Amino acid sequence: MTETYKAINWNRIEDMIDKLTWEKLVEQFWTDTRIPLSNDLSDWNKLSLDEKDMIAKVFGGLTLLDTLQSQDGIESLKKHSRTQHEEAVYNNIEFMESMHAKSYSAIFSTLNTKSEIDDIFDWTHSNPMLQKKAQIINAVYQEGTELQKKVASVFLESFLFYSGFYAPLRYLGNSKLTNVAEIIKLILRDESVHGTYIGYKFQIGFNQLTESEQEEMKNWTYDLLFKLYENEMAYTSYLYDSIGWTESVGTFLRYNANKALQNLGFDPLFPDTAEDVDPIIMNGISTGTSNHDFFSQVGNGYLVGMVESMSDNDYVEWFS
Repeated sequence: MTETYKAINWNRIEDMIDKLTWEKLVEQFWTDTRIPLSNDLSDWNKLSLDEKDMIAKVFGGLTLLDTLQSQDGIESLKKHSRTQHEEAVYNNIEFMESMHAKSYSAIFSTLNTKSEIDDIFDWTHSNPMLQKKAQIINAVYQEGTELQKKVASVFLESFLFYSGFYAPLRYLGNSKLTNVAEIIKLILRDESVHGTYIGYKFQIGFNQLTESEQEEMKNWTYDLLFKLYENEMAYTSYLYDSIGWTESVGTFLRYNANKALQNLGFDPLFPDTAEDVDPIIMNGISTGTSNHDFFSQVGNGYLVGMVESMSDNDYVEWFS
């Protein structure tokens, strides 16, 4: 007998978090074409060659990671969807990761020449540290268990992106490249929801494991974080040593590694807290976005998810 194809019914929701997340993501939909990036050209032209090189590599690296997430990461998670609504949310996330990757090309086309853009992408294809972190994450996507894939995704969304996010947030704090930073803040807002949602789905599966299985999963998670952190600090040093920002970026990374762990329901690993992060950077995260109010509430402001180990009720409150 031919299997009956099942239509998705949004009037019968098994997990209300799926519906809340879908609505949140739709509410904050945006496109890069609405941001006036050309207004940043005067700031760009005043930067040193070292700064321009750093920014180009930062956005090249972010492009590669968003490409990985949109082409392989979310697709690997969809295979384990528990409901049709969960799969629909992943479809939304997958599209926005493609939007993020495209937005960096919009920045490149505004600030860089064609030959410079070609050089940036050549660099992303050959830099060993950037390629290593992509390979580590993708190996989990291709070969890991359902929960391991969710851990890798949360680490990518809530930790690895932040070595790149640091630079535009710092320039924003000094009133430079404000439109470029506007795109980063919109991306940050998306990634906050993505990391929270996937972390929540991880916790559902984790709580169904036996005690020994949970301990094994925790150990695997912290081992993966150590491996990624070691490589990420080498990558950070490569990007930022020449302009003296490496130590500050490292603090920001450790803070966000802790947030990633909390998204998964685990205890923080590093001693770094929000108080240790450069206040200019924290202000850039929490300050409202500019007045690009082109869809409903898009651009009206946000606070990157202050997500602890959250229960269902906490998650509902965060989205209200």
